[in-house]
Amino acid sequence: MAVEEDQEALLPGSGDGSPGRTERRQMSAICDPSRFAHRVVVLVLMCFLGFGSYFCYDNPAALQTQVQLDMKVNTANFMQLYAFYSWPNVVLCFFGGFLIDRLFGIRLGTIIFSLFVCAGQVIFAAGALFNAFWLMEVGRLVFGIGGESLAVAQNTYAVSWFKGKELNLVFGLQLSMARVGSTVNMNVMGLVYERIKDAMGAAGYTTLGVTLMIGSITCLFSLICAFVLGYLDRRAEKILNKEQGKTGEVIKLTDVKDFSLSLWLIFLVCVFYYVAVFPFIGLGKVFFIEKYQFSPLQAGAINSVVYIISAPLSPVFGFVVDRVGKNIIWVMVAVVATLAAHLMLAFTFWNPWIAMSLLGVSYSLLACALWPMVAFVVPEHQLGTAYGFMQSIQNLGLAIIAIVAGVILDSRGYLFLEVFFSACICMAIIAVFMLYFVNLLRGGDLNLSSWEREKLQKKAEIEAEKARLRRENSQSRIRPLSAFAVRVRYLSRLGAQLPEHYCSHLYSLAHRSVLK
Repeated sequence: MAVEEDQEALLPGSGDGSPGRTERRQMSAICDPSRFAHRVVVLVLMCFLGFGSYFCYDNPAALQTQVQLDMKVNTANFMQLYAFYSWPNVVLCFFGGFLIDRLFGIRLGTIIFSLFVCAGQVIFAAGALFNAFWLMEVGRLVFGIGGESLAVAQNTYAVSWFKGKELNLVFGLQLSMARVGSTVNMNVMGLVYERIKDAMGAAGYTTLGVTLMIGSITCLFSLICAFVLGYLDRRAEKILNKEQGKTGEVIKLTDVKDFSLSLWLIFLVCVFYYVAVFPFIGLGKVFFIEKYQFSPLQAGAINSVVYIISAPLSPVFGFVVDRVGKNIIWVMVAVVATLAAHLMLAFTFWNPWIAMSLLGVSYSLLACALWPMVAFVVPEHQLGTAYGFMQSIQNLGLAIIAIVAGVILDSRGYLFLEVFFSACICMAIIAVFMLYFVNLLRGGDLNLSSWEREKLQKKAEIEAEKARLRRENSQSRIRPLSAFAVRVRYLSRLGAQLPEHYCSHLYSLAHRSVLK
């Protein structure tokens, strides 16, 4: 109660008997932006903001057989649907935060990106309805323009509304909801297609188009969430006098030349790992049907295991990695486990649930250990550029490998495709080992334990404070003997209650020691 009263006291017109204070007191908890109940409502909207995007991203994977049969395309052309999503994000990853901060603002930017996602899915579905595969590719391109930038907007809202300890939980919940969207898509869209086929009496591109159009309802729902969230954020800005959220990203392409070898190795691990996961999921349904003789429903279920597992495990692994440290070791474990999963799928007929469960666990672990390492090797002012470049090169790799995977599958089959994915993971393992030794030889902190990092952080803070005191000493041209007076000024900043005459005497000594 005391905290809420203090917050109310800071509001305009919050004096005794003023209208502002009276209105705030009349609000219910769910309508008051400063109350937890209202922020829970905002959190739900944030989670559903990206639900439609993640649901529709893997529509092609959930309907791979139907797309290839109804649109009469081979696997290479089918994988173009994923490549066209990734191409615009090779560039847009650098500018998503800039567009939100400098051009649109968080509220308008979120609505615009949601409109791109919704329009892209509708165009994608219309391409199937009119039997125009090129139009489906255009739809995926438009969809990709909004998809990644919408994720940036979603994170910006989270930072704006939730602070401190709550923020990690919010990010975990958002990631979990994204995986729920992907999982629901994998298990539902095939059933929707069958229902539409039964209603229309036959399969075909019209049935596919209607199914995809039904899927676009999730994007429309997310667009509605964007409008409601924008209204609530503007309302909170007026009531609480808070500023619009900003990404805080600073993109400077010239920073690339200053990137360390460790950072480039992190980029390589990222690219070689994810190109062996997402394209495999995009082609996985038919793989399980052909190799294990699964029904389409069973194949869709097992193909979604990676997302099902990552939804609850991502926040858990994030907590564990934060507490333990040793990021390189965790990344190494995740990459080796992923290689084992691909080898099991390629060369054995063991129950594929084992391999896919292992892939889901390793995928969740790698995401929690790899991405935070960028912040350990890059200065704060270069973080925006580093993460933008990392996402850009990841999307470039996904676009290229999606096409290559389709060509390999058409010409050589799934065994050669699995060998290709295993080779990519081997490249990631080599990059991880190189990263380990580079970090060891250069005395980096990528593989330190959490308590060692905390110790280093405290030491860095002390050194920064010493540097600041030396800078103040130099600027005020005080002799070394007068450093005691500077220290008194520092203590007074920390709240030390020194007698007034004592401070005056010390400052007079400092004044006398100034050089002429």
